[in-house]
Amino acid sequence: MNQNSGQPKRLTRAGLLLKRTSGLLMLAALLTAPVMADASVTQGLAEAGSKAADSHSLAIVIDDFGNGMPGTEEMLKLPVHITVAVMPFMPTTKEDAEAAHKLGHDVIVHMPMEPNKGLKKWLGPGAITADLSDEDVRRRIEEAIDNVPHAIGMNNHMGSKITADERIMRVVLTVCKERGLFFLDSRTTFKTVVPKIAEEVGITLLSNDVFLDDVYTEQHISKQVSVLRKHLETHDSAVTIGHVGPPGKKTATVLKQSIPGMQNIATFVKLSDMINGSMSDPFVLPNP
Repeated sequence: MNQNSGQPKRLTRAGLLLKRTSGLLMLAALLTAPVMADASVTQGLAEAGSKAADSHSLAIVIDDFGNGMPGTEEMLKLPVHITVAVMPFMPTTKEDAEAAHKLGHDVIVHMPMEPNKGLKKWLGPGAITADLSDEDVRRRIEEAIDNVPHAIGMNNHMGSKITADERIMRVVLTVCKERGLFFLDSRTTFKTVVPKIAEEVGITLLSNDVFLDDVYTEQHISKQVSVLRKHLETHDSAVTIGHVGPPGKKTATVLKQSIPGMQNIATFVKLSDMINGSMSDPFVLPNP
């Protein structure tokens, strides 16, 4: 008869060690499972963010270069490529256009056009006004294009009166097409006829979606960045316009702070990138 019958079996030292080792392995598995799951979730979110950025494009256009305005240097040094809109016939027109081109930014002509309100003298030299003949409009557009080095497109500076005028915009867009330029409608009026005439002429057209700094405060500019984010929730692309000048440094600061977060939802592009990706349709409106 076994002397140990009826008594609990005692584990040998080897058996005890094996049991403890098994327990530790189980505990380690339980502790690392959430970490591995978290890593999997993080990777999944990163991949989703990358896919979202790949499927959305965002172009920053900065107006009013050409006059040595505050914020010029800061805008040119933003960590993404932008589109630089340079006013013709101004003190630093050529300097700003050359600097932007050298840094890989797009350059377009920021064409001064008469607004509904305001004085003509505010527009600067070579402006398009409603009293000009077709021949004078053509001449001024051609001279402006020649005055801005590396220009591949044009947008309107002010121009709420002119961009609602079919006669004048037909001349403007015809010359742009002849010279191989696209046109960006800054949309300074809801009465714009630019889409209608652009389709008629057959020129590539882009359209502004959000003005960043129509009010010169960082709080407002940050709010407009949020508007831009909201826009991209329902649109594949967006064009936003900011300015050098009075709001220039503030706009540059907000953009520099916002760009890293925005890169999770959109790829920053130049206007030419948007056009090159849509050449199957010569009439382009990212967000009609």
